[in-house]
Amino acid sequence: MTARPACFIALMGLLAVPVVAHAALAQPWDWLLTPLSGAGAHHIASRTAWHARLMVLGWGVLLPLGALGARFFKILPGQDWPRQLDNKTWWRAHRALQYAGVWAMTVGLGLAWGLGSGHGSAARVHAWLGWSLCAAGWLQIASGLLRGSKGGPTDVRLRGDHYDMTRRRIGFERLHKSLGWLAIVLAVVNIVLGLAVADAPRWMAVVLAGWWSGFGIAFIGLQRQGRCIDTYQAIWGPGRSHPGHRQAPIGWGVRRY
Repeated sequence: MTARPACFIALMGLLAVPVVAHAALAQPWDWLLTPLSGAGAHHIASRTAWHARLMVLGWGVLLPLGALGARFFKILPGQDWPRQLDNKTWWRAHRALQYAGVWAMTVGLGLAWGLGSGHGSAARVHAWLGWSLCAAGWLQIASGLLRGSKGGPTDVRLRGDHYDMTRRRIGFERLHKSLGWLAIVLAVVNIVLGLAVADAPRWMAVVLAGWWSGFGIAFIGLQRQGRCIDTYQAIWGPGRSHPGHRQAPIGWGVRRY
């Protein structure tokens, strides 16, 4: 075979690659684009679509990441703890992600205002659960603002709600931690309901299932590594002279040295 025919055959082969790839991927891609019900097309109002995007961004991404960071990164990898105490990286990230998540949630709620709860029991449950989650989100912000003073050796005043672990601080931690994680679990349920009510394309369910699987694997891995450190010790160290050590760690799976 001469060089010219060989080049022509090679060129034709390269041109055929996209066609073959399209034929191989057409059926799976069509399946992913098909609505969950198997209907021929997916139709949704722009306002409803943006409501869904913002709620998934807030409750499906930002708020869970903020909670994950607060639970497992009070002491950062490589931090020379207890020589280096009170690393505020986790706190700044947690606050930024939670504020951004609640902002996305609030705008999403505004877009849903006046749309009604839709038809069917799933739509009604989705609406009521959505309202409850929005209330929980704002309650989390309010509880954070009302958590009391800090105190401790590095603060302006030694005495403080957190350093002394007063009833106010204990109540805040119990409410904030339990309500936060409960809301995230319920948000997963409500996002699934929202996908069903909107008859969303299957690729959305696949992507969200992958995201939540990855989140769950990361949570389990970090928990097994013992990275859920008591906030009190992360800030003030393991010294038994600190008054807050008389109070047991608050929350499930919290590690104390």
